[in-house]
Amino acid sequence: MFAGLPELGISNGEDLKETLTNCTEPLKAIDQFQMENGILLPTLQSALPFLDLHGTPRLEFHQSVFDELRDKLMERVAIIAEGKDEDRYGKLEELLEKSFPLVKMPSIQPVVMQVLKHLPKVPEKKLKMVMADKDLYKVCAVEVKRQIWQDNQALFGDEVSPLLKQYIVEKEAALFSSDLSILHNFFSPSPKTRRQGEWVLFIIAAKNVKLYDMVLQFLRTLFLRTRNVHYCTLRAELLMSLHDLDISEICSVDPCHKFTWCLDACIREKFVDGKRARELQGFLDGVKKGQEQVLGDLSMILCDPFACNTLVLSIMRNLQELLSQDSLPRESSDLMLQLRMLSLGQGAWDMIDSQVFKEPRLDLEVVTRFLPAMMSVVVDDHTFTVEQKLPSEEKSSVSYPTTLPEAFTRYLQENRVACEMGLYYVLHIAKQRNKNALQRLLPALVETYNDMAFGDIFLHLLTGHLTLLSDEFGSEEFCSVVFDGFLLTSFSSKENVHRHTLRLLVHLHHKLLPSYMEILMKTLEPPKQCSEPLKELYTQLTEKLEAQKKSPPPPDETPSLDLGLHSVAVPTTASTPTTPL
Repeated sequence: MFAGLPELGISNGEDLKETLTNCTEPLKAIDQFQMENGILLPTLQSALPFLDLHGTPRLEFHQSVFDELRDKLMERVAIIAEGKDEDRYGKLEELLEKSFPLVKMPSIQPVVMQVLKHLPKVPEKKLKMVMADKDLYKVCAVEVKRQIWQDNQALFGDEVSPLLKQYIVEKEAALFSSDLSILHNFFSPSPKTRRQGEWVLFIIAAKNVKLYDMVLQFLRTLFLRTRNVHYCTLRAELLMSLHDLDISEICSVDPCHKFTWCLDACIREKFVDGKRARELQGFLDGVKKGQEQVLGDLSMILCDPFACNTLVLSIMRNLQELLSQDSLPRESSDLMLQLRMLSLGQGAWDMIDSQVFKEPRLDLEVVTRFLPAMMSVVVDDHTFTVEQKLPSEEKSSVSYPTTLPEAFTRYLQENRVACEMGLYYVLHIAKQRNKNALQRLLPALVETYNDMAFGDIFLHLLTGHLTLLSDEFGSEEFCSVVFDGFLLTSFSSKENVHRHTLRLLVHLHHKLLPSYMEILMKTLEPPKQCSEPLKELYTQLTEKLEAQKKSPPPPDETPSLDLGLHSVAVPTTASTPTTPL
């Protein structure tokens, strides 16, 4: 406990023990020891007996004086470090030399750590001693650890890894939230709200270009290893957190800074307007020869689900406007740029894996064949709607189409950019509460590119959107399309689909026919080997069904809608759909 005192010429317990062992008059020896090692203030000696009269132990008095002096010294260290004295760091190094031998003493340790914290360059020998002692390393400030980490990537990785894991856990938990709503979903929080996590505080406290580059390398490696797109979100959020705090020494050296800043503004507004589209295009076209690796990071930033969500919403809005103007998709430069960025983001993993930093070529047939096929589905829907509104004598025997254009289903299966747009079109149809179109489209999602329709982000959004059609779940035909025709086709092999299906039922179980609900409960019973969250969801649903039998269901609240897709004025002619795309 008192290691280091002899090095400074201060007596410790061993000295007192030796004195008492060898003396003939112990009381005199104790008085002498107190005189030599007490507070060296002559006027204090006459005052100490008063403390004795008041029953105040000498230890308590000395401890209070010590604490006061230590606090004053720590304040003084901070004042010296923040001052303008040219020799301020020399003074701190001198104090470090005197105090470091006592670094293991709990009462002195805070002073030593305060000095270390304020030294921009801690002597190498002292850094190694701190690094070698787990207890010292644990209590030293981030400013000191930062100097250790610069030459020890493994140690830095050990510190960062738990924070990165926690970040991913929180993102994935948000996708399985019990709150199903179109208004409050995964994409609802604003960019600045998202940048408030513990990881941000840590990374920013460790601000240093070399460490920042290490973190980016960790993120690339983890994304490559796991294909988890939340690492792409973190790549963008980290850079924008540094931007928010105006840490220019890092932002200025990241070639993705201005691109990410512009894209962040688009994400905040959930739309890429013409002006920002041209800015983003300028950044993409400005990647110089020999710096193609920047495309790898730009693709990661565009692979961020929040960026992807913004791009596809913008594409949908552009298609609405083109439809109202009777224009073709390929005639819109903004649309082509949005597709280009979506394609670059979707190809992020392949680019980083192959280390071939070349922008993927967009399949033009997505524009010339897939999008027109998608628009033809809108026309079919509009034709049927108009037909239903005609007087009975003018109605024909046209029934609602049940099949989809071959180009539409083929591109859903073969092209990831087309598939992403197709999935968002389904979400848009659900927003419109268009039951007929939804029943036509959902079965086509059983087979999609890389099973994208069974990914957590889409299922999270779809389940929220389906709450808008809650009354339709009273129809066995509609339930059959949603469950038998889509969700139940893969729930047994994909636990995440099983969980999302149960989330939906926990929210809408009271709308389903009891007989159909009973069949679903038997089908969805968790297997023995499954995760705890799945078991908990099933138990929660079982309890709700039991409670429902004992009391009537609560009245539904129909949410007001902010669709995110701004409506465009569409002339109501026979050739133009009344329901916007």
